[in-house]
Amino acid sequence: MMDEKNTTEQNTEPKSLRNAFAKALFSTICSIVTAAAVIVLVCNFIFPVFRVTGSGMEPTLSKGQTVLCNKSTDIKKGDIIAFYHNKKVLIKRVVAVSDDIIDISGDGSVELNGKKLDEPYISKKSLGECDISFPFTVPDSRYFVMGDEREISVDSRSTAVGCVAEENIIGKVYFAVTPFGSMGKIK
Repeated sequence: MMDEKNTTEQNTEPKSLRNAFAKALFSTICSIVTAAAVIVLVCNFIFPVFRVTGSGMEPTLSKGQTVLCNKSTDIKKGDIIAFYHNKKVLIKRVVAVSDDIIDISGDGSVELNGKKLDEPYISKKSLGECDISFPFTVPDSRYFVMGDEREISVDSRSTAVGCVAEENIIGKVYFAVTPFGSMGKIK
């Protein structure tokens, strides 16, 4: 009689351990899937994440950097924005907004509404790729954007990109995530 009881206890003990392990494993997997779903939702709808693929925003942003974007609609001159253009995401700096008059001379000096624009974020002035006539008035609900590396950036100075419509703006680029040495707020 005693042997039967011990055998029954031995058989049920591994089964209850297996059940506890299965419950713990299922709970862990559910937690990981939930956390991943929350991260994906936050990254897509609140703080989109982008990798800089070109060098048109150097020295401010470098190729290969990963940046966070804030889905803000309060876009001002000087802000760096991410926007859709031909099914791609471009990152450029807002230089002028609706009804501003922008003028760029042959040497790359920028005047905004008749005043020379102070641009400490660029390393070298250049007219760059430009096929529009100046002075240029920015249309309603549009933004005139330029890359910080003026010589190579393709931006609103070219009809290939033009002024950015409000509905194409993803948001402001505000924080560099990688590489870790450059992590921090973007100015």
